[in-house]
Amino acid sequence: MNYFDNPNYSVIVVGAGRGIGRAAAVELAAQGVAVACFDSDAETARQVAEEIGSAGGRSVRAHLDVTEPGTLAPAVEKAMTAFGRVDALVNCAGITGRTNVPAHDVDPEDFDLVYRVNLRGALLLSQIVLPHMLKQRYGRILHVASIAGKEGNAGMTAYSATKAGLIGMVKSMAKDYVEQGITINALAPAVIRTPMVDALPQATVDYMTAKIPMRRCGELQEAAQMIAWIVSPACSFTTGFTFDLSGGRATY
Repeated sequence: MNYFDNPNYSVIVVGAGRGIGRAAAVELAAQGVAVACFDSDAETARQVAEEIGSAGGRSVRAHLDVTEPGTLAPAVEKAMTAFGRVDALVNCAGITGRTNVPAHDVDPEDFDLVYRVNLRGALLLSQIVLPHMLKQRYGRILHVASIAGKEGNAGMTAYSATKAGLIGMVKSMAKDYVEQGITINALAPAVIRTPMVDALPQATVDYMTAKIPMRRCGELQEAAQMIAWIVSPACSFTTGFTFDLSGGRATY
């Protein structure tokens, strides 16, 4: 289903080089949206942008690392130059940090890195795109959180805490712009088969999958299609909300 009827609609996807971000970028482009493919890995961003272009879509790409604030504004300006506007941001930047670690053994430096990517990075990205959206009195921001931010995962203190913080930030931030035509929401996936999940210890994946009533991982296309709707004009009366994508694990 195509949710976009504006041929000039443009979306920035951060983390477009792999996993959910890549799936979202490809799906959005297939629906006729111009997509800016940003990733900390410039090569994977290039590959996805070229894939979109080869299929007849419109795309630009750039290196963007949310832990390096100096990379943010140039990347967004590149999208503005190419497309003339930024209608939506999909932020898929995220890391788990070390897992299977009880809280008393968490390395503060590891915790800080996870915080800088998952939470601080989301704030900085929002601050970069919001001025553009305020000028046009329209915008859609979606931050990909996690079911761990709702329920907490054992042995994943840094990840669970920062994703919970992201959900809280979305709730607060959405209220700041609710009268300016800008919606800000989050997505809370359970286990989706991505490279990040594949890199986790199998014990961690088994623990998370066992909690899903559907007894399976989510598919990348399921995430991509939901993301497309959330950042489209069709999703017009929901803001500050965390959409569930958990196979029934969390329904609140």
